Amino acid sequence: MGYTKNTIKGVSWTSGGRFITRSLAFLKILILARVLTPSQFGIFGIASLLLSFLETLTETGINVVLIQSKDALSDYINSAWVVSIIRGVIVAALLALSAPLIASFFHIEGATQLLLFTSLVPLVRGFINPAEVKFQKELRFQLQFWFTSALYIVDAVSAITIALITHSVYALIWGLLLSAIFEVIISFLLIRPLPKFSIEKKYFKDIFHRGIWITGYTVFNYIAENADNAVVGRVLGAEALGLYQMAYKVAILPITEVSDVVSSVVFPVYTKISGESKRLKKAFFKTVSTVALGSIVLGAVIFFFPTQLIMLFLGSKWLSIAPVLQVLIIYGVLRTIAGPASALFLSLGKQKYVTAMVFTRFFALAIAIYPLVLAKGLIGAAYAQVIAVAVEAPVLCFFVYKCFKKDE
Repeated sequence: MGYTKNTIKGVSWTSGGRFITRSLAFLKILILARVLTPSQFGIFGIASLLLSFLETLTETGINVVLIQSKDALSDYINSAWVVSIIRGVIVAALLALSAPLIASFFHIEGATQLLLFTSLVPLVRGFINPAEVKFQKELRFQLQFWFTSALYIVDAVSAITIALITHSVYALIWGLLLSAIFEVIISFLLIRPLPKFSIEKKYFKDIFHRGIWITGYTVFNYIAENADNAVVGRVLGAEALGLYQMAYKVAILPITEVSDVVSSVVFPVYTKISGESKRLKKAFFKTVSTVALGSIVLGAVIFFFPTQLIMLFLGSKWLSIAPVLQVLIIYGVLRTIAGPASALFLSLGKQKYVTAMVFTRFFALAIAIYPLVLAKGLIGAAYAQVIAVAVEAPVLCFFVYKCFKKDE
């Protein structure tokens, strides 16, 4: 049986799940934008920036390896869980130890305590049962829908409730922490096989060997997506960072939903048909066309009506982000259209293509970001992101050509 039906079902379930989870995420942002100040959002942005960086730095590519592998999930599960736990402990320790230095670097009082509290999040996440990847590996997207929706509900409800009571930025961290605890519990109660704290040397080495390019990709991708935040926070301060991150979320959230939904579905599908080059080529370009149409339509709405959307959803104190939002929309559309290429490369085991592609974007951003922020402020950071993704585009196209060259 072909995979078109599975893909359509997967997109339907994943779209539904993303709609619910992102609606909750967007609702959380809207409510907290009226409860918290831009400066508080900036402080949280610094905490999440460091957390994401450390998690990225220690990325092992476990999920990608488990999906790519033709072996049974049970063969890898114990080693994958041990790797995950070790990673969680390392990230938590690094986050706690670096907290005073980061607070000093950004010149923000009170950030040290927030960062120390944030270190609990990766520690808890490390104990999640890796077998939850089976939803994606086995194309069981309806179960993924319910599982992911429950996690976002816990996060959103916790953060909103605590924020309304305390008006504290700690509410955002509590949402992440309670969601992580809930995920650990559910992953052991409802998902099989259950992991044991045991290392099978063969699979342990395989995870690291096959995941090394994933690590490189995620590190460069993280820097390419967050160097602007680091420079804005350092040069312009916490309030400016809060404004910029809000513009980024509003620009990226609805746009990338198109790409993220489709990419999460087509990656396992592409993997299953990776040996049929012509079939894979047809599926890939059909995906790109669909994603391009959806992202351009959504992007146009935000580009032409930024002020109206900001007033409607965020309030007048965020109006200054309108021009930044318009530039970031261009970046979002370009990134979204390019999204399916990563799924293609990973399905073919071409992790090095993804790494090289993202390194190009990172390199371009590293050159452009600082002088543009100094010269243009927040909108300069947005321009740097557009330049970086434009420089990445030819490299991406070249690698896609190499994947399908033998079909010509």
